[in-house]
Amino acid sequence: MIVDNREASGIEPYAQERFGLGAEHISGVDDWRVEDLVRPGLRRNPKRAHLWVSTVLGKHIPVPPAVIFAAAADLGVLSTTALRARGLTDSLVFGFAETATGLGHAVAHQMDAGHYLQSTRRENIAVPVIARFEEGHSHATDHLIVPTDPDTLLTDLPVVLVDDEISTGATALDAIASMQRIHRRPLYLVSSLVDMRTEDDISRCRQRAEELGTEVEFISLARGCTHIPEGLPAQVVDLPPATPPPSVAQAGSIERLEVPWPASVPDGGRHGFRREDWPDFDEAISEVARVVAGRLDPGRSIVVVGHEELMYLPQRVAASLAEFVEAPILSQTTTRSPAHVIDREGYPLRRGYHFNAPEPDEARDRYLYNAVHDDPDARVVMIVDSPADTESLAGSGGLVDTLSGAGVDVLLVVVPGTDFGALRAARETL
Repeated sequence: MIVDNREASGIEPYAQERFGLGAEHISGVDDWRVEDLVRPGLRRNPKRAHLWVSTVLGKHIPVPPAVIFAAAADLGVLSTTALRARGLTDSLVFGFAETATGLGHAVAHQMDAGHYLQSTRRENIAVPVIARFEEGHSHATDHLIVPTDPDTLLTDLPVVLVDDEISTGATALDAIASMQRIHRRPLYLVSSLVDMRTEDDISRCRQRAEELGTEVEFISLARGCTHIPEGLPAQVVDLPPATPPPSVAQAGSIERLEVPWPASVPDGGRHGFRREDWPDFDEAISEVARVVAGRLDPGRSIVVVGHEELMYLPQRVAASLAEFVEAPILSQTTTRSPAHVIDREGYPLRRGYHFNAPEPDEARDRYLYNAVHDDPDARVVMIVDSPADTESLAGSGGLVDTLSGAGVDVLLVVVPGTDFGALRAARETL
């Protein structure tokens, strides 16, 4: 939606104008500024009614893959520089579900890290959980850590924890506490797009790190401070209902496409991703893009939409589709985040699609924001893995049905999901 990463000239963000919700820039690297990385948004959450909507993450706002990977590359360079200053050359990179799984994977790629691992919220009784931690302000609290090889967490390598935004640092420190219980290590690096901690937050993080017997260094593309008005949750609840998608005379078309994916190649970092996985992963991405391109009009814009924490694979497919599609290509993913939609210039969440979760979950509500708002003729290429390819996805109230009912043409692409047992068995033979 905001493809040039800049606020329209002369337009004050709506949430700042209406409520006084804003973020002020303090410092940055390579000309990155807080106001260019996030926009103030609102959500109906009694714990936290504000939402810093990233302009480069590819979550709530669809953005060109090049924008996503440029920010990740700069964060990767910054992280590598911080480690090299300590004489360190390798690391385990860790991404937080759901928002930073793609960012973390891209940072790991830039760093040429030996291992990448993400947390997940997908529970599977057949998959052993090595660790878990909670996110206090989140709408979905349980983070699970489920690598095929638990020894990944038993090294003295520094861990680089990647997140899009650090608000207090509490979630990062909770993750570090879980990892310290498994194996004590001397250094963690918390790398984020923006760091919004107050001086009190910084002091609490230092104290917590000392209690955990480790050092934690925070780095970011930009640092800022927030202005959050008192009583904001109650004010958001009192707002008029969210702006619904416009009515349409004809439903959008729906096509389905199943694409190949090797069982021995992880589709992301949920079960761990090794440096040795890159060649086969890159080859598999190219093949998926080639097959998908055969169903596309090269002159028609597309928005590639991933499924919650399945971010990096769809982003890479979107980037590879540029070989076949001349029109603009944007990328984003669905989310659990219940943001408030207002179709008004200067506000980052101008259209919302509310749908049922495709996978079994006590929290049934899922969301997609903006999508084709700025280009109604664009086609959505929805990429999911096979565990999310359920009746709830395509049935009444599911995402495919919801988008089609709003007049959006949808190509549903199903990638075989990584099977924990098969991936572990393949790795044991190496």
